[in-house]
Amino acid sequence: MNITSTAVLVTGANRGLGRALVEEALRRGAKRVYAGTRKPLAHSDRRVTPLTLDVTKAEQIQRAVEKVESLDVLINNAAIAEYDDLGDRARFERHLAVNLLGSYDVTQAFLPLLARSGGAIVNVLSLAALAPLPIIPAYSISKAAALSLTQSLRALLGARGVSVHAVLAGGIDMSRDTDVPKSSPESVARGILDGVENGEEEIFPDPGSAPLAESWRNSAAKALERDFAALLKGAAASA
Repeated sequence: MNITSTAVLVTGANRGLGRALVEEALRRGAKRVYAGTRKPLAHSDRRVTPLTLDVTKAEQIQRAVEKVESLDVLINNAAIAEYDDLGDRARFERHLAVNLLGSYDVTQAFLPLLARSGGAIVNVLSLAALAPLPIIPAYSISKAAALSLTQSLRALLGARGVSVHAVLAGGIDMSRDTDVPKSSPESVARGILDGVENGEEEIFPDPGSAPLAESWRNSAAKALERDFAALLKGAAASA
């Protein structure tokens, strides 16, 4: 898929990686970029349409759907990441509500438009989806579950012409006080859209994650995903 002349929706578009994804889509010639944010957003480029969109609020998701005429690329970027020790159930549930169920609900709402266009779903995850980062375990668990959601959607939606991509990013510089090596949001946004345009199922968009790309693509876990997806195709053929 080429981003030029497409309609793109980015959730969590107010700052950091989300804002960088909006700008990168514009730079690549997107005809319309819907910027989903919880608070009002102003942008000088007329191709940007702000959407009030808290991914945990069903009514805001529905209103956003009503304002989008067509959609080629959905980027589920909205997320929270809070320090915790898994001792607070409410905090754990907040991470699941935003990072897992928010992506699920937004995807389901916009799926008819994406199926119509033969579009793409891009779920922004993290290397923490592959191995938990113990200073943010609730975040890590939610991203691991979101990876499984991404793989499941990939198997289920392929027959409808919708591609599904997982972004497995390393550290991104968003002023979080950790010693983890970080990349700029702008460079990660470029890596993400490069991966979408190249048709990569798993996108490793930065120097911290890129060394894992080849080993992941040849891993037992990836082979198992393909084998399990083939069971669905076999069941459909015999139906």
